[in-house]
Amino acid sequence: MHGKPEVKREQERETRLEGFASVCGTLVMGVFVLTFVFQNFMIPSSSMASTLQVGDHVMVEREMLAPPARWMPLLPYRDLRRGDVVVFYKPIPEADGDHIPLVKRVIGIPGDRIHLRSGVVYLNGVAQREPQAAQTTADTYDPYVDDFPSVSPAGHPNVTAAWSVALPESMQGDDLVVPAGHYFMMGDNRDRSLDSRFWGFVPRENIIGRPLFVYWSLDVPENNELKPALSEQVSSSAYAMLHFFDKTRWARTLHRVE
Repeated sequence: MHGKPEVKREQERETRLEGFASVCGTLVMGVFVLTFVFQNFMIPSSSMASTLQVGDHVMVEREMLAPPARWMPLLPYRDLRRGDVVVFYKPIPEADGDHIPLVKRVIGIPGDRIHLRSGVVYLNGVAQREPQAAQTTADTYDPYVDDFPSVSPAGHPNVTAAWSVALPESMQGDDLVVPAGHYFMMGDNRDRSLDSRFWGFVPRENIIGRPLFVYWSLDVPENNELKPALSEQVSSSAYAMLHFFDKTRWARTLHRVE
């Protein structure tokens, strides 16, 4: 008679411990996923408009495009494909030596031959239909940008010195040829995108992952400063808190990135 309450208390204690262990397990799994599988990224400029807008906060999946690892053989891996939107480290370091993250679209994979005519991309000799890309107009036409790489980069203010030297060495006839282990990236807003036309190919090891969807979008001014000062970061955070309700683009919540 006296043993039953003790058994019941013991069962309740075990149930509470099991529940606590389950919560801890869920938290550990959540931290693992957010740390190693996903990463958030904010769009600071209009270089990928209208696919991605200034102020879009995207969830980046980091594992699918990562090199396969023996310790996690069950995760799905695949190679980069033409048309993928990816986040990657800029191949040219900043003045302080940092390689900042950028988001662009994969235009060419290893072995592809690329050139542009009046803003139209020709891939392996075939003009590409790109409904997501902004069209070149008479007002926005830039000979170097829109007829790449037929016009010399010499004197163009946004072309790096290293790429000015390497560009001719990567050409065969009128085409730029993408070397092994590298990719050619461009923004969808072609006339407002500093991309591979200005600093060259992106090595495979620089790829971070694919943005899957927009989890929050805030209507903010464009900021072309890829590494804003601390005061600007504080000001930006204050703006986000103050205008969360009236400046959030609710219609873009969970918008899929394609």
